[in-house]
Amino acid sequence: MTVSLDDRLAALRTLRTAGEGRIPDSVATEADRVLERAAERRERSPGYTVVGVFGATGSGKSSIVNALVGADVARTHVRRPTTSAALAVIWDPDGAADLLDWLAVRERVVREAAIDPRATQLVLLDLPDFDSIESGNRAIAEALAAQVDALVWAVDPQKYADDVMHAQFITPHARHREVTLIVLNQIDLLPAADVPRVVASLREIVERDGISKATVMPVSARTGSGIDTLRTAIGELAAARRARDSRLAADIATLAGRMPAPGEPRRLDARAVRHLRDEVGVAAGVDIVSAAVAGSYRKRSRQVTGWPLLSWIARLRADPLTRLGLGAARQGDDPSVHRTSMPSLSSAARARASLAVRQFADAAAEGLDENWRSGIRATVDRSVATLPDSLDLAIARTQLPARGSWWWVIFAITQWAAIVAGLVGVGWLLAAALFPTIGLPPPEIPRVEGWAVPTLLIASAVLAGVLLGIIAAALGALTAAARRRRARRLLLASVEDVVQELVVAPVAAELDRVRDFSAARAVAAA
Repeated sequence: MTVSLDDRLAALRTLRTAGEGRIPDSVATEADRVLERAAERRERSPGYTVVGVFGATGSGKSSIVNALVGADVARTHVRRPTTSAALAVIWDPDGAADLLDWLAVRERVVREAAIDPRATQLVLLDLPDFDSIESGNRAIAEALAAQVDALVWAVDPQKYADDVMHAQFITPHARHREVTLIVLNQIDLLPAADVPRVVASLREIVERDGISKATVMPVSARTGSGIDTLRTAIGELAAARRARDSRLAADIATLAGRMPAPGEPRRLDARAVRHLRDEVGVAAGVDIVSAAVAGSYRKRSRQVTGWPLLSWIARLRADPLTRLGLGAARQGDDPSVHRTSMPSLSSAARARASLAVRQFADAAAEGLDENWRSGIRATVDRSVATLPDSLDLAIARTQLPARGSWWWVIFAITQWAAIVAGLVGVGWLLAAALFPTIGLPPPEIPRVEGWAVPTLLIASAVLAGVLLGIIAAALGALTAAARRRRARRLLLASVEDVVQELVVAPVAAELDRVRDFSAARAVAAA
């Protein structure tokens, strides 16, 4: 898969954004620098290639620059330190001026004849020694090593295996193989038979540094041996005009390699979400409210459908929903203003909700790097703090099944009809007993199967009231149980909305952030 520089830069921006708080501060700062440097470098002299010649004291890098140019343009000395400032050799001063200003290279030499016909848009830099005893010289070399498009590492036969040079300077640029040339200078000091052996040894060391298939070029700046080959190699870098983008791509890949892989994020398990909802719902009092819905229904059912002579007793007991600040009496209230009267979550309830949330987060973060797991835990910790108020508001907003049933009216009418019938029977018997005492003829009392009709009316009224009460109580209990289940479903749905907003969605966003980071890291490090 071919990855363009634009793709890599976009990936690095994603890494910087998604990795906020998850990657080391030093890496984040370096990412900002790389993005800024890439933007500025692409704006300045885009057709130019900047080749920096780096080396330790005594490696002869200034002599190499002189040999490449064919003139004594760089100062050469025997005593340390050698070069104290960067020197630019250019062939088009106007075109390269802005670029050199950005590189902060003040010393410039203009030449007419290019070192290679293809290298007219070339900037060749002679850099201070990176092992100089002058800290300022080393700082200049390190800064420009991060800015040039291509690197030429000059080593000599005496110090080509120096551990400090390889560990501190060559290894950190291991991903820049495409824009790196390793030059073994001063081969004239070696017996001709030893040159291939030293070159092979240097190549092996450099490959251990991480620069696979390294190009090692033996040269002698003093005799000119190998200089033409080096000129051709630099000319090819300049002609291809890919060095700048290759260098920036390598910088991004190196930086991406310093960012630990976050791990493989899991998909959120629907069963885990339901378990979280149920646990938080129990802690929030869903069972208490749903039981109150059932209790409220049974109370009001007894008031309406019970035997009128006794049903008034049910009115003396408080409605369970009213005690909680819920029910039909509060349906028109604004829940955000008129909250429930439910008691605050107890320590046990808070602990239960907190434990459920953290277990959910830990399960979701399983397999991730510790920084990313900590980030998910911090996210849910903030959510736990806001859960109680949000849950209370969600319960207050839930439209509970608190209305009565249609059959209440039928039972109420029937009960009152039975009461009226019983009162008629009582009045009839009283009239038959009292009228003769005041000189009035008693009303006739018909009989059915030997039973007086008034007595039958009274007995039927009592029996109907008892039977209606039993049937209404049974229907009320069944309906109350159904209302309880329905209320629980509605309340759990409201709790789930809160859980989704405060816990599941933030955790899912963190997992998406991990996926974005992993995908961007793969692109940046490709």
